[in-house]
Amino acid sequence: MDKTERKMTKIARELNKLTVQTMKEEGIGTAEFDFIHLVRHHPGITQAQLREELKIDKGAAARRAASLEAKGYLIRRDNPEDKRSQLLYATKKAEGLKNSKVSIESMFYEWLMEELDESETEHFCEMLDRLYLRSKKESRSGFLQVKERMDRGEKDG
Repeated sequence: MDKTERKMTKIARELNKLTVQTMKEEGIGTAEFDFIHLVRHHPGITQAQLREELKIDKGAAARRAASLEAKGYLIRRDNPEDKRSQLLYATKKAEGLKNSKVSIESMFYEWLMEELDESETEHFCEMLDRLYLRSKKESRSGFLQVKERMDRGEKDG
């Protein structure tokens, strides 16, 4: 039984609503933000690689890339290894968008934590650090323990 009642997920969902609302005001949707994020982390990525990574079809990738280029978030350069494809790069405007998202998240969490006094905040942050380190370690292992539990649950169910 999940004692947390998925409250971390629910808080993150509320933050996501705020982020989506704010990004829409800047003319960027969630799918576009994911596209930009991937390009920022993989400069020179091709549309084919983006399609594969984001699990989207060729038309959607082409439309998204064209839209983001027109909005000034991406630039395309010819691929010297394959004249039929182009490489995508994030612009300074895209970097500013990342900073905008971080700022939104920081303000939200600052506002949220105002509910706690100093000792509660300190204890809560210590617990979050423990949980984050555990989740990061599990992620690096390929989620072996979690998958094992999921497999056992499927077999028992």
